[in-house]
Amino acid sequence: MFDLFKAKKGMKVLDVGCGTGIFSIKLAKLGCRVVGIDISDKMLEKAKEKAMVENLDIEFLKMDACKLDFADETFDAAISVAVLEFVLDYSKFLDEMFRVVKKNGRIVVGTINKDSKWGKLYKSEAFSNTVFKHASFKNPEMLGRIHSDELMEIRECLFIPPDLDENSYNMENELKYSKQENGGFICALWIKG
Repeated sequence: MFDLFKAKKGMKVLDVGCGTGIFSIKLAKLGCRVVGIDISDKMLEKAKEKAMVENLDIEFLKMDACKLDFADETFDAAISVAVLEFVLDYSKFLDEMFRVVKKNGRIVVGTINKDSKWGKLYKSEAFSNTVFKHASFKNPEMLGRIHSDELMEIRECLFIPPDLDENSYNMENELKYSKQENGGFICALWIKG
């Protein structure tokens, strides 16, 4: 995610679907001015608490990702991690991110790959009583169809299959499985033209 995002100190960043603030906090620690939005009051409260403990000045707002309450070209960049799975109209979701990002700004989205063993696991009966029962996973081809003229790169990671022992989660196995598995997580980068 961060290899594609290329955070720079002082840049104004929108974290769409910030949840408990994990990526908002990481970006703020890199010197970004961050605004995190989420639809969940509970998640936003947790994000605010975590930012306060870290003594970070992050603005957290309740907002629908498909109806962003910001003027056009407000942000230098936007990021969204593990949110696209839960958005009904992912085209509108990305259109809104494009609208609020300045020209030449980066938009980076990370999501579970439906064409991976991880995507299959999250859609299995084992996860039928979790939030993932509402998920609609995407694959690289689906992401590539949106703003295709501004799409710069799609990368995959998390090649290690979910059925391995947790001690098997290391870079050596990640590289080994990258030759034979689809990545469980995909990251896409667009640069607004």
